[in-house]
Amino acid sequence: MNARIRLLLSVVILGLLMTGPFVITALLIWASAQPAEQALLVQLIVPHLSLGALTTVFGFILGLLVIRYLFREYVQGLLKMAENLRLMLSANRNFRVTPEGPPEVRLLALATNDLAQQRDGLMDDVDAQIAAAKASVEEEKNRLAALMSELAQAVVVCNLDGRILLYNSRARLQFRALAQGSTRGVGGALIGLGRSIFSILERNQIDHALEVVRQRLHKGAAAAIANFITAARGEQLLRVQLVPVLSTEEQPQEREMTGYVLTVENITRGLEQESRRDQVLQSLTDGSRGSLANIRVAVGNLMDYPDMEAEIRERFVGIISDEVLRMSQRLDQTMSEFADSLKTRWPLEDVLGIDIIAAAQRRIEEQLKLPTKTEEIDAALWLRAESFSLVFSICFLASRLIDQYQIKELRFRLLAFGKLAYLDLIWAGQVMSSESFYTWETEAMQVGQENSPLSLRDVVDRHGGEIWYEREKAAHRAFFRFVLPVAAPEDLAPGEMLDDIATRPEYYDFDLFHFRDRSVDLDRPLADLTYTVFDTETTGLEPAAGDEIIQIGAVRIVNGRLLRNENFDQLVDPERFLRPEGTRIHGLTDDMVRGQPRIDVVLPAFHDFCSDTVLVAHNAAFDLRFLQLKEEATGVIFSQPVLDTLLLSGVLHPNQESHQLDSIAARLGITIAGRHSGLGDACATGEVFLKMLPLLAQMGIVTLRQALEASEKTYFARVKY
Repeated sequence: MNARIRLLLSVVILGLLMTGPFVITALLIWASAQPAEQALLVQLIVPHLSLGALTTVFGFILGLLVIRYLFREYVQGLLKMAENLRLMLSANRNFRVTPEGPPEVRLLALATNDLAQQRDGLMDDVDAQIAAAKASVEEEKNRLAALMSELAQAVVVCNLDGRILLYNSRARLQFRALAQGSTRGVGGALIGLGRSIFSILERNQIDHALEVVRQRLHKGAAAAIANFITAARGEQLLRVQLVPVLSTEEQPQEREMTGYVLTVENITRGLEQESRRDQVLQSLTDGSRGSLANIRVAVGNLMDYPDMEAEIRERFVGIISDEVLRMSQRLDQTMSEFADSLKTRWPLEDVLGIDIIAAAQRRIEEQLKLPTKTEEIDAALWLRAESFSLVFSICFLASRLIDQYQIKELRFRLLAFGKLAYLDLIWAGQVMSSESFYTWETEAMQVGQENSPLSLRDVVDRHGGEIWYEREKAAHRAFFRFVLPVAAPEDLAPGEMLDDIATRPEYYDFDLFHFRDRSVDLDRPLADLTYTVFDTETTGLEPAAGDEIIQIGAVRIVNGRLLRNENFDQLVDPERFLRPEGTRIHGLTDDMVRGQPRIDVVLPAFHDFCSDTVLVAHNAAFDLRFLQLKEEATGVIFSQPVLDTLLLSGVLHPNQESHQLDSIAARLGITIAGRHSGLGDACATGEVFLKMLPLLAQMGIVTLRQALEASEKTYFARVKY
């Protein structure tokens, strides 16, 4: 029975106990008295009736206060203790009941805490035994994780429905580079656990590959593998290899396919380069064939007719000269185009600057016989460079200095300057002209017998750096300065950016092998659903008064796991000034949001991110109101079911004083990182929601429909924005 109904029933019983005996006694006396006696009773009682009524009312009020006190201290206190016990049992084992209220309730709280302490000791022992039993399994998982992280190819593992259950960092980067449409505007790609691979690759090609694999398995082929090339978004060509994942039956002929592994390689650039080289070679071949034929005819005539007239001889010699010149020009053009192709193939890698200098010193001393020394060297400085071409360029400059200025020694200096590195080649000797430096910078490089079609400027440009010549007049020295990028995570190119923990591929969940594609069903268990937990930061608290969204943060929950790395975190330009009181809360300023994508770009991308999932938010009515007000302008409608952790807290803990996110997180033992940021609050809300699921199950709320219906009955469901 509801606590409020019980309180009302207690009040009614109190009223009956206080007035019932008097009323019944008066009626019995009145019924047995004679008329004269009745008149006498009226004369005696009526003058004192008001005093009796006042005394009765005062007694009733005093009784109400006593009942209210007892109800609050014992009934509500015990109900609150029951909620706290459920917290300790299911959500936060470190939570303890605060001893408060009357002595009996305090003793019960102390005894409860003692039992919880004993329970924790037993659970620690059980956890230790479970951890020991799982150690070997975890070791195998970690080996798989380490292996996946080291693979240079993109790897995706799917179940038979095409749902992704594993992928490595390379796959994440590769598919992010292929992002098109709404997701490109915010730099994301729709790859994630539980998502469909068919949003990236064509279903019919994968189905055909699966059919080929099944036929080969049926025939007992040793290698049941299928390969195909497909065109992805952005006109990119992908080479895909499909390998089946088979069940673990003892008999090979009884093993069935439960999923498949896709290795994906983007071959677009390679094909373009091969096509370009083929065209260059074809052009060289076709052009040279005609020139050689003309030269052959001219030479044949000169040899066959040694006595021909001088004018005719001069004409044939001119033909030979012209054709040789054209062939030379054609070869120069081919070498130039080949050099451009060569430059695009250079891999820039992280390398210690001191290693570059050491390699250059060895080569200069061995090949050029020039002594070298070092001056100021930052030994911990990492460069983003291609080692061979950079060392070759240094040796080329040393060779030129020896040939033209007869330098006796070359010194090296390496210093950091912000996000750049200064690599200096220092020498003492004759002053160098700017014209000479320009010539060295643009000509093809040569060191001894080694030639390169590239110039010094080509190498510097490929590194995204600069080179210049300076003099140290006081020291009577000069130096070439290479300005190179320092290797740092923020300097990596977008296509090469690795995730924060890319060394350990966290993107796997083998329980998804048993997942079957189903749309959102209100009668599905809460534990089986996929969720998108989101939060917005805004210019203010009045969506109907013109306040705008300035940040959307979201994270996915798949198979009961909060996938922090599969997130959506995007600032939004509100095209208006932020309120100072809002900036004090979320820390965002006008400069931080100015120039960011507008809401008409961000909302479609967020809609794609959370498609086919249940939305979860804290105080969801506030966030959804902002989204609803943008439906007409953007055409984006969020029609999926929404669960609100504020309302669910009211369902689970109606006797708690606060249902703010901080209070709920504290009760559940959750630490919020990045409070009042979109992604930080979304992650905290996701952890709160996962802690709530077992508590809801204890109350018999196990399906999405039941959770929605229970939420609608809470007091907070009446709040509107």
